[in-house]
Amino acid sequence: MTRKETEYHAAVLRLRAEQERLAEHREHMEGLGITSDEMQWVLDPQRSFPEEEEDEDEDEAAAEVGREFSNLRGFGTMLVTLRIALGLTQRELAERLHIDASQVSRDECNEYRRLTVKRASRILDALGVDLRSVVEVTDVPR
Repeated sequence: MTRKETEYHAAVLRLRAEQERLAEHREHMEGLGITSDEMQWVLDPQRSFPEEEEDEDEDEAAAEVGREFSNLRGFGTMLVTLRIALGLTQRELAERLHIDASQVSRDECNEYRRLTVKRASRILDALGVDLRSVVEVTDVPR
């Protein structure tokens, strides 16, 4: 999962390079007199790889959003996942929270380990998320 904007930008650069490579490949095939049907047959499988990589982070994040966590274990990871699934950058979340983007970056790198309930509530509000919980007594410790 891409957590940092630098990782996201690196992925975007890889995608652009792949798109340029495919365009050059198409031009080369045109020069050889290959028909458009034949080109499509050759290029379609290659074209799907960049599209899959482009959607990978959002798909992965969306799959994680509905995952349950127990006794708040995994809550910080869920916050990072929600931000990504909602398509927000760390900078955009920071603006909504009226804090510096570097603070969001630090918090996410640490998976919000020192998060207070008040701050968690602010982050959920900034994300536009309504968190519901169920309390179940599983075993009474003695």
